[in-house]
Amino acid sequence: MSIGKIRAFLAEETGATAIEYGLLAALIAVAIIGTFTVLGNSLEDLFNNGATAALDAANTK
Repeated sequence: MSIGKIRAFLAEETGATAIEYGLLAALIAVAIIGTFTVLGNSLEDLFNNGATAALDAANTK
């Protein structure tokens, strides 16, 4: 390998950018999973209450 090829390889930043985007996506995924884990039961109750109310409204017509 020539010194020029080594310098070009070390100066290349496209791989680093892809890794940064991957890490950012992983961090967002962890935050979403953590939020749903903490608020899971509350969200489930909220959606069940909404579904029940919608079904009750549909059945009264």
